[in-house]
Amino acid sequence: MIDKLQTLEEKYEALAQQMADPEIAGDPEKYTALAREYAELEELVKTFRQYKKVLSGLEEAQQVLKESDDPEMKELAREELEALESEKESLEKRLQLLIVPPDPNDAKNAIVEIRAGTGGDEAAIFAGDLFKMYTHYCEDRGWKVEVLESNPSERGGFKEIIFSVNGKGAYGRLKFESGVHRVQRVPETETQGRIHTSAASVVVLPEVEDVEVEIDPNDLRIDVYRASGRGGQHVNTTDSAVRITHIPTGIVVTCQDERSQHKNKAKAMRVLKARLYDLELRKRQEELSSQRRSMIRSGDRSEKIRTYNFPQSRVTDHRINLTLYRLEEILQGKLDLLLDEIQLAEQKERLEAAGENG
Repeated sequence: MIDKLQTLEEKYEALAQQMADPEIAGDPEKYTALAREYAELEELVKTFRQYKKVLSGLEEAQQVLKESDDPEMKELAREELEALESEKESLEKRLQLLIVPPDPNDAKNAIVEIRAGTGGDEAAIFAGDLFKMYTHYCEDRGWKVEVLESNPSERGGFKEIIFSVNGKGAYGRLKFESGVHRVQRVPETETQGRIHTSAASVVVLPEVEDVEVEIDPNDLRIDVYRASGRGGQHVNTTDSAVRITHIPTGIVVTCQDERSQHKNKAKAMRVLKARLYDLELRKRQEELSSQRRSMIRSGDRSEKIRTYNFPQSRVTDHRINLTLYRLEEILQGKLDLLLDEIQLAEQKERLEAAGENG
């Protein structure tokens, strides 16, 4: 990794020299292209330079420990070593994240779909808990959540809920949540205190612009119908609910959350575009990496990715074998406790893959 960072630092310096050339400075197109490349490398190079300073400081502190006879100097050197080792570890993680080019979809907004799985009412309640967890997480980051479609359960929670997350880098962060989430706890209705296991599946898709997905109107069947409410309540008296079927793929999207048919159609189209884009993306990924696929990167939805164990206040992410006894914090939206480590593992894998291919 050091060799690669050294090369990128040299490239950064060369770009600075090129930008200082009066001939290039006088060509707006060339200058803008170079300035963009320079800006993309800036954070990485600054972090690498700080890392080199820390390595130098560690070397000096170790030298003092080895050669000095002064107890006070040795004690100071030990303290400095401890602080610098911690900073070195932090900078190494940061560099690992910065050195691999990001997925072009990472900066996009996200569409998240949560569906109750095995476990009946308890699974629906758990799906509701996951929705609350993601809502807290998004609010903490200043991201906007908009419910696109929901199917509430009579006992609480949701049989299904689909929502969009609008914020810079939303997809890049939330994509690691795709997969089967499992909960182990004693339901409120359980009289004998037995622990039940339920599950919910999560799918995270990048929200796409119209230019990225072309849909032939002839490929769509659009049905309108009267929306139904829970237990017969809040039933619309007009045909405002919309069901869109994409005939070539068989993908069906429904939306009845809004009272306006126009708004329901617009929301359903957003979900359909995201699903079609994801379908095409996965086809491409399978073609490119049929021999070597990363579970973290692909977010395999058939796999159990995480277990939430309430009796032990434990959360285990099975992809990276990480267990934290901080369940309450995580359900309150402190997802970075998990996502930071998952993202590091993914970046490390991509770095190794890049090394193998380079």
